[in-house]
Amino acid sequence: MINDMREILLSEEELKEIVNRVAKQISRDYKDKKLYMIGILKGSVVFLTDLMRALDIPCEIDFMVVSSYGSGVTSSGNVKIIKDVDVPLEGKDILIVEDILDTGNTLKFVSELLLKRNPNSLQIATLLDKPSRRVADVTAKYIGAEIEDKFVVGYGLDYDEKYRNVPCIGVLKPEIYMK
Repeated sequence: MINDMREILLSEEELKEIVNRVAKQISRDYKDKKLYMIGILKGSVVFLTDLMRALDIPCEIDFMVVSSYGSGVTSSGNVKIIKDVDVPLEGKDILIVEDILDTGNTLKFVSELLLKRNPNSLQIATLLDKPSRRVADVTAKYIGAEIEDKFVVGYGLDYDEKYRNVPCIGVLKPEIYMK
């Protein structure tokens, strides 16, 4: 599966360093708060898992399934909630955990939805930030790495439900997704 990648952007070791750096920031900022992490599935599952294990503070987790891609390589712009969180969010300090912040449409939609539920605070942590593609006014407080506009897979990110289990992040060869 790594053979399907044109280049490796982030190695396993670099990803571990990123997770530890971001976890230290979050642990410091949420030291005396009620951290409630919401992973956006499916892409964030690996990052969220490693991130919560690297924290040195208590946290709770939940998940949302949100879709705007289907099986394509670009967002349709139509965001739909497939699975919502399971508990009330009022009074919680919410940290949305995402694999990649691209156009921002999905995270803007999710953020606005969750803010209506009266949390104490709401921030975003993203493994990857692709600011050149941003169309919605969304920023993440915690950013693992900024990347160029390339189609990446691995470490939870997929193309057509494949490559999530690759332990690094790489640029998928165009001939794979341009069939």
